[in-house]
Amino acid sequence: MTPIDWIILAAYFVLLATIAWYSSRQTATTTDYFLAGRNLPWFVVGCSLLASNIGSEHIVGLAGNGATSGMAMAHWELHAWIMLMLAWVFVPFYYRSGVFTMPEFLERRFDSRSRWTLSIVSLVAYVFTKVSVTVYAGAVVFMTLLPDTFGSPENAFWVGALTTVVLTGIYTVIGGLRAVVYTEVAQTGLLLFGSVFITIFGLQQLGGWGELKLVLGENAERFALWRPLSDPDFPWLGIMIASPVVGIWYWCTDQYIVQRTLAARSLQEARRGAIFGGFLKVLPVFIFLIPGMIGYALHTKGIITIPAKADGSVNGDMVFPTMVASLLPAGLRGIVVAGLLSALMSSLASLFNSCATLFTVDIYQKLRPNDSQKQLVRVGRIATGLVVIAGVIWIPVMKLISGGGLYQYLQSVQGYLAPPITAVFLLGLFFKRINANGAFLGLSVGFVLGMVKLTLQAMDGAGQFGDSGLLHFIGSYNFLYASGWLLAISVVVVIVGSLLSPPPNEEQIKGLTYSSITPEQAAENRASWGGPEVWATAGVLALVGGIYVYFSFWLN
Repeated sequence: MTPIDWIILAAYFVLLATIAWYSSRQTATTTDYFLAGRNLPWFVVGCSLLASNIGSEHIVGLAGNGATSGMAMAHWELHAWIMLMLAWVFVPFYYRSGVFTMPEFLERRFDSRSRWTLSIVSLVAYVFTKVSVTVYAGAVVFMTLLPDTFGSPENAFWVGALTTVVLTGIYTVIGGLRAVVYTEVAQTGLLLFGSVFITIFGLQQLGGWGELKLVLGENAERFALWRPLSDPDFPWLGIMIASPVVGIWYWCTDQYIVQRTLAARSLQEARRGAIFGGFLKVLPVFIFLIPGMIGYALHTKGIITIPAKADGSVNGDMVFPTMVASLLPAGLRGIVVAGLLSALMSSLASLFNSCATLFTVDIYQKLRPNDSQKQLVRVGRIATGLVVIAGVIWIPVMKLISGGGLYQYLQSVQGYLAPPITAVFLLGLFFKRINANGAFLGLSVGFVLGMVKLTLQAMDGAGQFGDSGLLHFIGSYNFLYASGWLLAISVVVVIVGSLLSPPPNEEQIKGLTYSSITPEQAAENRASWGGPEVWATAGVLALVGGIYVYFSFWLN
């Protein structure tokens, strides 16, 4: 890092501070703090959806998986079609209900038990996935780019992790969701601008796209989009089962994401924001995953040197920071690092505000319904701090689970948390016979089984079960198929639990399932879309389909 790089970083932080200060002046109530006053335009909603999703774990982890497993993880980054489900299937119910949180919606549809369960599960999920993974990925970059600045690479790791947490926490606590989403618009532009240069400079050093295909083609099965059923990590059937399960949970039911659409100024703006987010969602394949493969090709040709793991294989999580340090000139390096910090801080800021919303609205306010608005905001800030501390503590445990790299760790953990939530939301919206007992049992049983699998996987990763036995089999069982089994079990439990108890009251579910929509709600929904929304949706589907077709045959 040269002086010009540090100047660029300083200018970036000044910009963030200005936006946060301006936003804080418009935050007075819980609606302002948690949902930005419900006044966001579609463009801001779409940018916020992408910025919330793309954290440093994507830049570091996705590039790492590009280097180690090629296009295998692209399936998770082509979930633009699932964002269309958010726009057309889920958003109308969420927005009309006027809720602050997804657990609050479940209470409307079922009862308070489901609300409590989802609130707790979501907070646990944020510790296991978003907090620890995001902080870890950002710290890895600090350790690579500033190895001697703080005495040692290990010191740089922890200084980088804690500094970004504190700085992000400050502006999130001060400005609430309004500060988060408006800083994310600036961060999205910077992130995309900086990351594109990694691809450009990498291809220039390598000799172009044709050279990349030539190098990767020597080991085409490793970098292919589709893998045979015999593949131990990414069999095509497992991907087709698990990827949509995680995608529907993440994009359509997770507070962290859906909160952005709830803050839109109208149902139409919320729908348009989700569709626009779908267009943006295809970009990570080109600015994170492909640069990882470029990094592997550069390493293979001896142009750069990527650190190795203890077993001699390429350390995927070091690919992106090594490319930044090796390929980019002064000044541009500062822009890319600022883009990385943008990703890290936008994800953390989204997480902080979502944690505050979940705990305050779904847990604390249920216990203390008469507390003032000011007290509710204060409690949310305290809860956020506790979740962040727990996430930092979890970082060392991650290394036992993430044998396939940071991004694969993220998807495996999400694959264990997502199935029961996906099952309850889908069944609850489309089948009015599903009742509170079924939903509660499905969430509880699914979550417990997912945590058992996660625990056994961590223990097996630490070598505690040896190479045989039932516990080793469960611990090492492919995470994609495990996600499918968890979904099947959750669906069965929800249905059986519902059928063994009385159906829900018709008045309770009015307007909360597709078969109970009122004529007024149907008219409102129809008035919220027209030609632009339909054509934009078709454009997203065509874009995703074109990418799938090209990369299915690109190394043949």
